[in-house]
Amino acid sequence: MVLLAFAPPIIEALDQAFWLDVFTRMLILSIAAASLNLILGFGGMVSFGHAAFLGIGAYAVGIPAYYDEYSGFLHILLAVACAALYALITGAISLRTKGVHFIMITMAFGQMMFYGFVSLEEYGGDDGLIIYERSNFGDLIDMYDDTTFYYVCLVSLAVVLFIVHRLVNSRFGMVVKGSKSNERRMGALGFPTYRYRLTAYVISGAICGYAGALLGNFTEFISPEMMDWTRSGELIFMVVLGGTATIFGPVYGVLAFLVIEEILSAITTYWHLIFGLLLVLVVLFVQGGIAGLLRRWFSKKKEAV
Repeated sequence: MVLLAFAPPIIEALDQAFWLDVFTRMLILSIAAASLNLILGFGGMVSFGHAAFLGIGAYAVGIPAYYDEYSGFLHILLAVACAALYALITGAISLRTKGVHFIMITMAFGQMMFYGFVSLEEYGGDDGLIIYERSNFGDLIDMYDDTTFYYVCLVSLAVVLFIVHRLVNSRFGMVVKGSKSNERRMGALGFPTYRYRLTAYVISGAICGYAGALLGNFTEFISPEMMDWTRSGELIFMVVLGGTATIFGPVYGVLAFLVIEEILSAITTYWHLIFGLLLVLVVLFVQGGIAGLLRRWFSKKKEAV
């Protein structure tokens, strides 16, 4: 986090403005990945429709902007509220299933949202919608300054990671984690596991909706492609790559994913093949993802000392 805080001046000194965009995108996707990790890593809920929350948050910025409503406070409120409501409705149904059925039903809901927004010709349909002005917070925040926007995303990520840390280490989090290990036993102990898991699902959706609002402001363009199931798959892979059930794992995963993607795409046109092979090797041979690798490395350093 300290390195991320000093990234803008370092990038400016190196005269590599492009990387500021890469790191800003990384921060936004890290918020989305952290929200997914809350239910996937700590709760064992493999949601294959999580990108729908990201899209809902982005459209909560784009649709009001289409009607010349640029209030940032309204955008954030709509993004979080709409994503939370969607999570409540879909989660109430999805969480009555388990395993592969849960995966498939979350993907089905996500694709319903995808095709729903494709059909909205008023807002661009499949072609998407251009956002001509970013969210306006008056004199409080200048969202048009790229460095300021970067730090807004960095502070947002820090707050989200703190919230996730507090949640998973609270009584609430213990029940969610216990339900992942043995839901029947937790129910026998008297915990209403369904309500706990649904609450975690709603919180996760709300956080991802907030990330979507930031993403809409960053790209200044939104489209249904944001909520396609392939985007959900990328979020899952970022979490697994970084390390599930860890606080900073999603950040490591997103950073590695985007940096490797940018480097390989600059080297060869066949970067998708190389990137896919690298990701497969990491999953097969790096147990616990990047967070697990770092944890083992630091443990060995301590033993050596």
